[in-house]
Amino acid sequence: MEFLNGVAQRDPGHSEVLEALGDLYVLLGRAKDAVAIDERLKGLRPDDPEIRYNLACSLTLNRQFEAAAAELAFALELGFSDVHTLQSDPDLADLRAHPAFRSVRARLRTLSASPGKNRSGGA
Repeated sequence: MEFLNGVAQRDPGHSEVLEALGDLYVLLGRAKDAVAIDERLKGLRPDDPEIRYNLACSLTLNRQFEAAAAELAFALELGFSDVHTLQSDPDLADLRAHPAFRSVRARLRTLSASPGKNRSGGA
């Protein structure tokens, strides 16, 4: 972790290092640190659906359910299409049980019903 933090400090735009650092923070149960890293990544790549999905996961682990649902909905808008992962990812378990997830479910139904949209494949 010290190495990754050092690289991130020297090169704040190194998104691959930030992604690895964010993953490590999640594994270590450091949800607040993971949110901070994911927010930095969002600033670097605001239209990346995977970044938005990961931010939603980190926010969920930090119990910020409304913000997590908003990021997840935005990830869907940007093209996140791995519905299986969204429905089974343990990082999102608490969000799926929260009322804030209703809007995400509604968005999934809308996207599934849209002609030409295939939302059952991988990202």
